[in-house]
Amino acid sequence: MNFNESKKSLSEELDQFMNILNDLLPHYERLVNQQSLNKDELKELGEVEYFLIEVNSKINDIKNKLDQHLFGHTLDLYYKYKEKAKEGDLNAIQKVNRMRDFFKNTLEGEAMVNWN
Repeated sequence: MNFNESKKSLSEELDQFMNILNDLLPHYERLVNQQSLNKDELKELGEVEYFLIEVNSKINDIKNKLDQHLFGHTLDLYYKYKEKAKEGDLNAIQKVNRMRDFFKNTLEGEAMVNWN
């Protein structure tokens, strides 16, 4: 599967995931806010809540994996360019400076960096 096919497939699946979640969350909120629940509703509330906790955990795993790959790859490139910059490579010097500015702006801004 090439990048465009992967991108399309992933986008469609994420859209479908969001649609399902957008249907499920209001149902969960109705159950949570309901004053009294019968036995079946109470069981359903527990199942939905447990499922949402699992979904949240999986979403966090996905986000952590993306953060680690993207940030780890960026750091790897930074140190490779830094070594080339020490040797006088002008292109590497420019890239190191841009990356340093990016890191500085990220840390000074409101972006959150996961250091795990």
